[in-house]
Amino acid sequence: MNHCALLNETHDARAQSWLESANRAGDDFPIQNLPYAIFRRSDSGEEFRGGVAIGDQIIDLAALAKLSVFETPAALGIQAGALSSLNSLMQLGPNVWRAVRRALFDSLREGSRLQAALRSCLVAQSGAQYSLPAQIGDYTDFYASIYHATAVGRLMRPDNPLLPNYEWIPIGYHGRSSSIGVSGQTVRRPQGQLRPPGAARPVVGASKRLDYELELGIFVGGGNSLGTPISVGDAEAHIFGMCLLNDWSARDLQAWEYQPLGPFLAKNFATTISPWIVTLDALAPFRAPFVRPEGAPSPLPYLDSQGNRDAGAVDIRLEALIQSAAMRERNEAPHRLSSTTFRHSYWTIAQLVAHHTVNGCNLRPGDLLGTGTQSGPTPGEAGSLLELSAGGSRPIQIGGDEHRTFLEDGDSVIFRAWCEKAGAARIGFGDVQGSILPANP
Repeated sequence: MNHCALLNETHDARAQSWLESANRAGDDFPIQNLPYAIFRRSDSGEEFRGGVAIGDQIIDLAALAKLSVFETPAALGIQAGALSSLNSLMQLGPNVWRAVRRALFDSLREGSRLQAALRSCLVAQSGAQYSLPAQIGDYTDFYASIYHATAVGRLMRPDNPLLPNYEWIPIGYHGRSSSIGVSGQTVRRPQGQLRPPGAARPVVGASKRLDYELELGIFVGGGNSLGTPISVGDAEAHIFGMCLLNDWSARDLQAWEYQPLGPFLAKNFATTISPWIVTLDALAPFRAPFVRPEGAPSPLPYLDSQGNRDAGAVDIRLEALIQSAAMRERNEAPHRLSSTTFRHSYWTIAQLVAHHTVNGCNLRPGDLLGTGTQSGPTPGEAGSLLELSAGGSRPIQIGGDEHRTFLEDGDSVIFRAWCEKAGAARIGFGDVQGSILPANP
Protein backbone atom coordinates (compact mmCIF):
# COMPACT_ATOMS: atom_id res chain seq x y z
CA MET A 1 0.00 0.00 0.00
CA ASN A 2 1.66 3.18 -1.23
CA HIS A 3 -0.57 6.11 -0.38
CA CYS A 4 1.33 8.35 -2.79
CA ALA A 5 0.36 6.02 -5.63
CA LEU A 6 -3.31 6.54 -4.67
CA LEU A 7 -3.07 10.31 -5.02
CA ASN A 8 -4.40 11.67 -8.29
CA GLU A 9 -6.20 14.66 -9.78
CA THR A 10 -9.27 14.04 -7.57
CA HIS A 11 -7.16 15.07 -4.55
CA ASP A 12 -6.00 18.38 -6.03
CA ALA A 13 -6.75 20.99 -3.37
CA ARG A 14 -7.00 23.67 -6.05
CA ALA A 15 -9.91 21.95 -7.82
CA GLN A 16 -13.19 23.88 -7.59
CA SER A 17 -16.77 22.87 -8.31
CA TRP A 18 -19.38 24.73 -10.31
CA LEU A 19 -21.55 24.29 -7.19
CA GLU A 20 -20.58 27.26 -5.03
CA SER A 21 -21.42 25.65 -1.68
CA ALA A 22 -18.77 22.98 -2.32
CA ASN A 23 -16.04 25.66 -2.43
CA ARG A 24 -16.69 27.24 0.96
CA ALA A 25 -13.79 27.11 3.38
CA GLY A 26 -14.35 24.59 6.15
CA ASP A 27 -17.16 22.73 4.36
CA ASP A 28 -17.27 18.97 5.03
CA PHE A 29 -18.11 17.98 1.48
CA PRO A 30 -15.88 19.58 -1.16
CA ILE A 31 -15.37 18.04 -4.57
CA GLN A 32 -12.38 16.09 -3.19
CA ASN A 33 -14.60 14.15 -0.73
CA LEU A 34 -17.76 12.73 -2.40
CA PRO A 35 -19.04 10.45 0.40
CA TYR A 36 -22.05 8.14 0.06
CA ALA A 37 -25.36 7.88 1.94
CA ILE A 38 -28.84 6.42 1.53
CA PHE A 39 -31.53 9.13 1.53
CA ARG A 40 -34.91 10.38 0.37
CA ARG A 41 -36.66 13.73 0.57
CA SER A 42 -38.11 14.35 4.03
CA ASP A 43 -41.85 13.82 4.51
CA SER A 44 -42.13 12.02 1.19
CA GLY A 45 -43.21 8.56 0.16
CA GLU A 46 -40.16 8.20 -2.05
CA GLU A 47 -37.99 5.13 -2.04
CA PHE A 48 -34.66 5.43 -0.27
CA ARG A 49 -31.73 5.45 -2.70
CA GLY A 50 -28.05 6.20 -2.85
CA GLY A 51 -26.63 9.69 -2.95
CA VAL A 52 -23.27 11.45 -2.93
CA ALA A 53 -22.63 14.64 -0.95
CA ILE A 54 -21.30 17.76 -2.67
CA GLY A 55 -21.38 21.02 -0.73
CA ASP A 56 -24.83 21.40 0.82
CA GLN A 57 -26.44 19.18 -1.82
CA ILE A 58 -26.84 15.46 -2.59
CA ILE A 59 -26.37 13.94 -6.03
CA ASP A 60 -29.34 11.62 -6.45
CA LEU A 61 -27.73 8.51 -7.96
CA ALA A 62 -31.09 7.07 -9.03
CA ALA A 63 -31.80 10.21 -11.06
CA LEU A 64 -28.26 10.24 -12.41
CA ALA A 65 -28.42 6.58 -13.46
CA LYS A 66 -31.48 7.33 -15.61
CA LEU A 67 -29.54 9.93 -17.59
CA SER A 68 -27.01 7.35 -18.85
CA VAL A 69 -24.25 9.95 -19.16
CA PHE A 70 -21.36 7.71 -18.06
CA GLU A 71 -19.68 4.65 -19.49
CA THR A 72 -18.84 1.41 -17.70
CA PRO A 73 -17.39 0.85 -15.10
CA ALA A 74 -18.62 4.20 -13.67
CA ALA A 75 -22.12 3.56 -15.06
CA LEU A 76 -22.21 0.14 -13.40
CA GLY A 77 -21.22 1.65 -10.06
CA ILE A 78 -23.78 4.45 -10.26
CA GLN A 79 -26.54 1.96 -11.08
CA ALA A 80 -25.53 -0.15 -8.07
CA GLY A 81 -25.34 2.93 -5.86
CA ALA A 82 -28.84 3.98 -6.90
CA LEU A 83 -30.45 1.11 -4.97
CA SER A 84 -31.95 1.25 -1.47
CA SER A 85 -28.68 0.12 0.15
CA LEU A 86 -25.04 0.43 -0.88
CA ASN A 87 -24.27 -3.30 -0.57
CA SER A 88 -24.35 -3.88 -4.34
CA LEU A 89 -21.90 -1.03 -4.93
CA MET A 90 -19.71 -2.19 -2.06
CA GLN A 91 -19.21 -5.64 -3.54
CA LEU A 92 -18.03 -4.28 -6.92
CA GLY A 93 -14.58 -3.42 -5.54
CA PRO A 94 -12.01 -0.62 -5.75
CA ASN A 95 -11.76 -0.34 -9.54
CA VAL A 96 -15.47 0.48 -9.84
CA TRP A 97 -15.44 2.76 -6.75
CA ARG A 98 -12.56 4.77 -8.23
CA ALA A 99 -14.26 4.98 -11.62
CA VAL A 100 -17.37 6.45 -10.01
CA ARG A 101 -15.28 8.89 -7.98
CA ARG A 102 -13.41 10.08 -11.06
CA ALA A 103 -16.58 10.40 -13.15
CA LEU A 104 -18.36 12.44 -10.47
CA PHE A 105 -15.29 14.59 -9.82
CA ASP A 106 -14.92 15.45 -13.52
CA SER A 107 -18.62 16.21 -13.96
CA LEU A 108 -18.78 18.40 -10.84
CA ARG A 109 -15.65 20.37 -11.64
CA GLU A 110 -15.77 23.92 -12.96
CA GLY A 111 -16.28 23.95 -16.71
CA SER A 112 -17.78 20.44 -16.93
CA ARG A 113 -19.94 19.81 -19.97
CA LEU A 114 -22.21 17.73 -17.67
CA GLN A 115 -23.03 20.61 -15.32
CA ALA A 116 -26.65 20.88 -16.44
CA ALA A 117 -27.18 17.12 -16.20
CA LEU A 118 -25.72 16.90 -12.68
CA ARG A 119 -27.55 20.01 -11.51
CA SER A 120 -30.84 18.34 -12.42
CA CYS A 121 -29.97 15.51 -9.99
CA LEU A 122 -29.33 17.66 -6.90
CA VAL A 123 -31.36 17.43 -3.69
CA ALA A 124 -30.71 19.78 -0.76
CA GLN A 125 -29.25 18.07 2.30
CA SER A 126 -31.45 20.28 4.48
CA GLY A 127 -34.51 18.59 2.98
CA ALA A 128 -33.24 15.03 3.19
CA GLN A 129 -33.98 12.09 5.47
CA TYR A 130 -31.38 9.34 5.86
CA SER A 131 -31.46 5.60 6.34
CA LEU A 132 -28.71 3.15 7.23
CA PRO A 133 -26.25 3.20 4.33
CA ALA A 134 -26.11 -0.59 4.06
CA GLN A 135 -27.80 -3.75 5.17
CA ILE A 136 -25.43 -4.65 8.00
CA GLY A 137 -25.29 -8.42 8.27
CA ASP A 138 -22.65 -8.55 10.99
CA TYR A 139 -21.12 -6.03 13.36
CA THR A 140 -17.82 -6.44 15.22
CA ASP A 141 -16.56 -3.87 17.70
CA PHE A 142 -12.84 -3.70 18.43
CA TYR A 143 -10.82 -2.16 21.27
CA ALA A 144 -8.12 -0.45 19.23
CA SER A 145 -7.05 2.43 21.50
CA ILE A 146 -4.40 1.47 24.04
CA TYR A 147 -5.03 4.75 25.88
CA HIS A 148 -8.71 3.90 26.34
CA ALA A 149 -7.92 0.29 27.28
CA THR A 150 -5.39 1.41 29.87
CA ALA A 151 -7.64 4.10 31.38
CA VAL A 152 -10.64 1.78 31.68
CA GLY A 153 -8.48 -1.09 32.88
CA ARG A 154 -7.05 1.14 35.61
CA LEU A 155 -10.58 1.82 36.90
CA MET A 156 -11.52 -1.86 36.96
CA ARG A 157 -8.15 -3.47 37.68
CA PRO A 158 -5.85 -0.88 39.30
CA ASP A 159 -3.00 -3.36 39.74
CA ASN A 160 -3.27 -4.86 36.25
CA PRO A 161 -4.90 -2.32 33.90
CA LEU A 162 -3.69 -3.72 30.56
CA LEU A 163 -4.17 -7.43 30.04
CA PRO A 164 -1.13 -9.26 28.61
CA ASN A 165 -2.75 -10.08 25.26
CA TYR A 166 -3.63 -6.47 24.41
CA GLU A 167 -0.28 -5.57 22.81
CA TRP A 168 -0.41 -8.65 20.58
CA ILE A 169 -3.99 -9.21 19.45
CA PRO A 170 -6.75 -6.86 18.25
CA ILE A 171 -9.45 -7.47 20.85
CA GLY A 172 -13.04 -7.47 19.60
CA TYR A 173 -16.53 -8.77 20.32
CA HIS A 174 -19.51 -9.60 18.14
CA GLY A 175 -22.05 -6.79 18.43
CA ARG A 176 -25.74 -6.59 17.59
CA SER A 177 -26.50 -5.34 14.07
CA SER A 178 -30.29 -5.16 14.58
CA SER A 179 -30.03 -2.20 16.99
CA ILE A 180 -27.76 -0.05 14.81
CA GLY A 181 -29.45 3.20 13.83
CA VAL A 182 -28.56 6.24 11.78
CA SER A 183 -27.84 9.73 13.17
CA GLY A 184 -30.87 11.22 14.90
CA GLN A 185 -31.58 7.95 16.69
CA THR A 186 -33.32 8.21 20.07
CA VAL A 187 -31.96 5.76 22.61
CA ARG A 188 -34.15 4.41 25.38
CA ARG A 189 -32.22 4.19 28.65
CA PRO A 190 -31.53 0.47 29.01
CA GLN A 191 -32.56 -1.74 31.87
CA GLY A 192 -30.83 -4.89 32.99
CA GLN A 193 -29.17 -6.74 35.80
CA LEU A 194 -26.62 -4.85 37.87
CA ARG A 195 -25.15 -5.03 41.36
CA PRO A 196 -25.13 -1.80 43.37
CA PRO A 197 -21.91 -1.03 45.29
CA GLY A 198 -21.76 -3.06 48.49
CA ALA A 199 -24.86 -5.11 47.70
CA ALA A 200 -24.82 -8.87 48.15
CA ARG A 201 -27.34 -9.53 45.38
CA PRO A 202 -27.89 -8.02 41.95
CA VAL A 203 -31.06 -6.14 41.04
CA VAL A 204 -32.84 -5.35 37.78
CA GLY A 205 -33.20 -1.69 36.99
CA ALA A 206 -32.43 1.19 34.66
CA SER A 207 -28.79 2.01 34.03
CA LYS A 208 -27.53 4.94 36.09
CA ARG A 209 -24.14 5.05 34.36
CA LEU A 210 -25.07 5.48 30.71
CA ASP A 211 -22.18 6.52 28.50
CA TYR A 212 -21.10 7.12 24.91
CA GLU A 213 -18.01 5.85 23.10
CA LEU A 214 -16.33 7.97 20.42
CA GLU A 215 -15.55 5.58 17.56
CA LEU A 216 -15.16 5.23 13.82
CA GLY A 217 -16.97 2.60 11.78
CA ILE A 218 -15.37 0.65 8.93
CA PHE A 219 -17.65 -0.68 6.17
CA VAL A 220 -16.54 -3.83 4.40
CA GLY A 221 -16.68 -3.77 0.61
CA GLY A 222 -15.86 -6.98 -1.20
CA GLY A 223 -15.75 -9.90 1.21
CA ASN A 224 -13.78 -13.13 1.34
CA SER A 225 -14.80 -16.76 1.03
CA LEU A 226 -15.12 -18.86 4.17
CA GLY A 227 -11.76 -20.34 5.12
CA THR A 228 -9.70 -17.81 3.13
CA PRO A 229 -7.97 -15.12 5.22
CA ILE A 230 -7.40 -11.57 3.97
CA SER A 231 -3.76 -10.53 4.24
CA VAL A 232 -2.84 -7.23 5.87
CA GLY A 233 -1.42 -6.08 2.53
CA ASP A 234 -4.73 -6.74 0.73
CA ALA A 235 -7.04 -5.66 3.52
CA GLU A 236 -7.76 -2.11 2.36
CA ALA A 237 -9.00 -3.36 -1.02
CA HIS A 238 -11.83 -4.92 1.01
CA ILE A 239 -12.76 -1.67 2.81
CA PHE A 240 -15.39 0.57 1.21
CA GLY A 241 -15.09 3.47 3.62
CA MET A 242 -15.50 4.89 7.11
CA CYS A 243 -18.14 6.66 9.17
CA LEU A 244 -18.63 7.97 12.71
CA LEU A 245 -19.94 5.53 15.31
CA ASN A 246 -21.33 5.94 18.84
CA ASP A 247 -21.23 2.71 20.84
CA TRP A 248 -23.67 3.56 23.64
CA SER A 249 -22.63 1.76 26.83
CA ALA A 250 -24.32 1.05 30.16
CA ARG A 251 -21.30 0.97 32.45
CA ASP A 252 -23.08 -0.45 35.52
CA LEU A 253 -24.54 -3.33 33.51
CA GLN A 254 -21.15 -3.81 31.87
CA ALA A 255 -19.22 -4.00 35.16
CA TRP A 256 -21.47 -6.81 36.41
CA GLU A 257 -21.66 -8.89 33.22
CA TYR A 258 -18.40 -8.44 31.34
CA GLN A 259 -16.52 -11.37 32.91
CA PRO A 260 -15.93 -13.94 31.51
CA LEU A 261 -17.30 -13.36 27.97
CA GLY A 262 -17.27 -9.59 27.59
CA PRO A 263 -20.04 -7.05 26.81
CA PHE A 264 -23.63 -8.16 26.24
CA LEU A 265 -26.68 -6.18 27.43
CA ALA A 266 -24.43 -3.22 28.24
CA LYS A 267 -23.85 -2.69 24.52
CA ASN A 268 -26.51 -4.37 22.38
CA PHE A 269 -29.38 -1.94 23.03
CA ALA A 270 -28.15 0.73 20.55
CA THR A 271 -25.33 1.81 18.27
CA THR A 272 -25.61 5.01 16.20
CA ILE A 273 -23.67 5.77 13.01
CA SER A 274 -23.39 8.83 10.79
CA PRO A 275 -25.22 8.68 7.44
CA TRP A 276 -22.18 9.46 5.29
CA ILE A 277 -19.48 6.94 4.36
CA VAL A 278 -16.19 8.58 3.45
CA THR A 279 -14.19 6.41 1.05
CA LEU A 280 -10.57 5.45 1.63
CA ASP A 281 -9.70 7.21 -1.63
CA ALA A 282 -10.92 10.51 -0.17
CA LEU A 283 -8.69 9.92 2.87
CA ALA A 284 -5.52 9.19 0.88
CA PRO A 285 -3.87 12.60 1.48
CA PHE A 286 -4.11 12.07 5.24
CA ARG A 287 -2.33 8.74 5.51
CA ALA A 288 0.57 8.60 7.95
CA PRO A 289 3.16 6.12 9.18
CA PHE A 290 1.91 3.52 11.65
CA VAL A 291 3.81 4.17 14.88
CA ARG A 292 3.42 2.31 18.16
CA PRO A 293 4.17 3.81 21.59
CA GLU A 294 7.80 3.46 22.60
CA GLY A 295 8.58 0.01 23.98
CA ALA A 296 5.56 -1.70 22.41
CA PRO A 297 6.29 -5.01 20.65
CA SER A 298 6.26 -5.25 16.86
CA PRO A 299 3.13 -6.88 15.41
CA LEU A 300 3.25 -10.56 14.50
CA PRO A 301 3.99 -11.22 10.79
CA TYR A 302 0.35 -11.64 9.71
CA LEU A 303 -0.37 -8.14 11.12
CA ASP A 304 2.65 -6.50 9.53
CA SER A 305 3.58 -5.21 6.08
CA GLN A 306 5.81 -2.49 4.68
CA GLY A 307 2.76 -0.64 3.38
CA ASN A 308 1.09 -0.75 6.77
CA ARG A 309 4.23 0.58 8.44
CA ASP A 310 4.61 3.37 5.88
CA ALA A 311 1.01 4.62 5.70
CA GLY A 312 -1.33 2.44 7.76
CA ALA A 313 -2.49 5.26 10.03
CA VAL A 314 -5.07 7.91 9.10
CA ASP A 315 -5.08 11.35 10.74
CA ILE A 316 -8.82 11.68 11.32
CA ARG A 317 -9.61 14.30 13.95
CA LEU A 318 -12.49 13.53 16.26
CA GLU A 319 -14.53 15.47 18.79
CA ALA A 320 -17.38 14.68 21.17
CA LEU A 321 -19.98 17.23 22.27
CA ILE A 322 -23.01 17.21 24.57
CA GLN A 323 -26.19 19.29 24.67
CA SER A 324 -28.60 18.89 27.57
CA ALA A 325 -32.34 19.54 27.41
CA ALA A 326 -31.78 22.76 29.40
CA MET A 327 -29.09 23.89 26.95
CA ARG A 328 -31.50 23.37 24.05
CA GLU A 329 -34.15 25.42 25.83
CA ARG A 330 -31.62 28.23 26.21
CA ASN A 331 -30.59 27.89 22.56
CA GLU A 332 -27.11 27.19 23.84
CA ALA A 333 -24.61 25.48 21.51
CA PRO A 334 -23.37 21.99 22.41
CA HIS A 335 -20.44 21.81 24.81
CA ARG A 336 -17.28 20.14 23.57
CA LEU A 337 -16.21 17.34 25.88
CA SER A 338 -13.02 16.15 24.20
CA SER A 339 -11.07 15.93 20.96
CA THR A 340 -8.49 13.45 19.68
CA THR A 341 -7.19 11.83 16.49
CA PHE A 342 -7.48 8.34 15.03
CA ARG A 343 -3.73 8.49 14.50
CA HIS A 344 -3.35 7.37 18.13
CA SER A 345 -5.01 4.01 17.37
CA TYR A 346 -2.92 1.03 18.46
CA TRP A 347 -4.20 -1.03 15.51
CA THR A 348 -4.76 0.10 11.90
CA ILE A 349 -7.87 -0.59 9.85
CA ALA A 350 -5.90 -3.10 7.75
CA GLN A 351 -4.79 -4.97 10.87
CA LEU A 352 -8.38 -5.19 12.12
CA VAL A 353 -9.50 -6.82 8.87
CA ALA A 354 -6.48 -9.15 8.71
CA HIS A 355 -7.00 -10.35 12.27
CA HIS A 356 -10.77 -10.74 11.83
CA THR A 357 -10.18 -13.16 8.96
CA VAL A 358 -6.94 -14.92 9.96
CA ASN A 359 -8.98 -17.89 11.20
CA GLY A 360 -10.92 -18.05 7.93
CA CYS A 361 -13.91 -15.96 9.07
CA ASN A 362 -15.78 -14.62 6.06
CA LEU A 363 -16.66 -10.94 5.82
CA ARG A 364 -19.47 -9.78 3.52
CA PRO A 365 -20.32 -6.50 1.79
CA GLY A 366 -21.94 -4.15 4.29
CA ASP A 367 -20.43 -5.73 7.39
CA LEU A 368 -19.47 -3.10 9.95
CA LEU A 369 -16.37 -2.99 12.13
CA GLY A 370 -16.10 -0.52 15.02
CA THR A 371 -12.68 0.76 15.99
CA GLY A 372 -13.46 0.88 19.69
CA THR A 373 -13.34 4.09 21.72
CA GLN A 374 -10.70 6.45 20.40
CA SER A 375 -8.81 8.17 23.19
CA GLY A 376 -5.45 9.90 23.20
CA PRO A 377 -2.62 10.17 25.72
CA THR A 378 -3.86 13.35 27.44
CA PRO A 379 -6.97 13.79 29.64
CA GLY A 380 -8.66 16.07 27.10
CA GLU A 381 -8.51 13.33 24.48
CA ALA A 382 -10.66 10.79 26.33
CA GLY A 383 -13.41 9.28 24.19
CA SER A 384 -15.95 8.46 26.92
CA LEU A 385 -17.46 9.94 30.07
CA LEU A 386 -16.14 6.96 32.01
CA GLU A 387 -12.63 8.28 31.40
CA LEU A 388 -13.40 12.00 31.57
CA SER A 389 -15.18 11.66 34.94
CA ALA A 390 -12.65 9.12 36.33
CA GLY A 391 -15.30 6.47 36.72
CA GLY A 392 -17.92 8.94 37.94
CA SER A 393 -15.80 10.49 40.69
CA ARG A 394 -15.09 13.80 38.97
CA PRO A 395 -18.15 15.69 37.59
CA ILE A 396 -17.66 17.62 34.37
CA GLN A 397 -19.17 21.06 33.84
CA ILE A 398 -21.08 21.17 30.55
CA GLY A 399 -22.86 24.53 30.53
CA GLY A 400 -24.39 26.94 32.99
CA ASP A 401 -24.50 25.20 36.34
CA GLU A 402 -24.92 21.71 34.86
CA HIS A 403 -22.46 18.89 35.47
CA ARG A 404 -22.23 15.32 34.26
CA THR A 405 -20.56 12.13 35.35
CA PHE A 406 -22.74 10.02 33.05
CA LEU A 407 -25.57 10.80 30.63
CA GLU A 408 -28.96 12.00 31.82
CA ASP A 409 -32.34 11.73 30.11
CA GLY A 410 -32.74 14.43 27.48
CA ASP A 411 -29.02 14.65 26.73
CA SER A 412 -27.92 14.67 23.11
CA VAL A 413 -24.43 13.50 22.15
CA ILE A 414 -22.81 14.71 18.92
CA PHE A 415 -19.62 13.45 17.30
CA ARG A 416 -17.78 15.21 14.47
CA ALA A 417 -14.77 14.17 12.42
CA TRP A 418 -12.61 15.71 9.72
CA CYS A 419 -9.18 15.56 8.09
CA GLU A 420 -7.19 18.72 7.54
CA LYS A 421 -3.64 19.65 6.61
CA ALA A 422 -1.72 22.17 4.51
CA GLY A 423 -1.86 21.46 0.80
CA ALA A 424 -4.97 19.28 0.95
CA ALA A 425 -8.69 19.96 0.86
CA ARG A 426 -10.48 19.53 4.19
CA ILE A 427 -12.47 16.27 4.23
CA GLY A 428 -15.37 16.02 6.68
CA PHE A 429 -17.58 13.19 7.89
CA GLY A 430 -20.63 15.25 8.81
CA ASP A 431 -21.77 14.36 12.30
CA VAL A 432 -23.61 11.71 14.27
CA GLN A 433 -26.17 12.66 16.88
CA GLY A 434 -28.27 10.65 19.30
CA SER A 435 -30.51 11.52 22.25
CA ILE A 436 -31.40 9.74 25.48
CA LEU A 437 -35.00 8.91 26.36
CA PRO A 438 -36.13 7.77 29.83
CA ALA A 439 -36.24 4.05 30.57
CA ASN A 440 -39.47 2.19 29.96
CA PRO A 441 -41.73 2.34 33.04
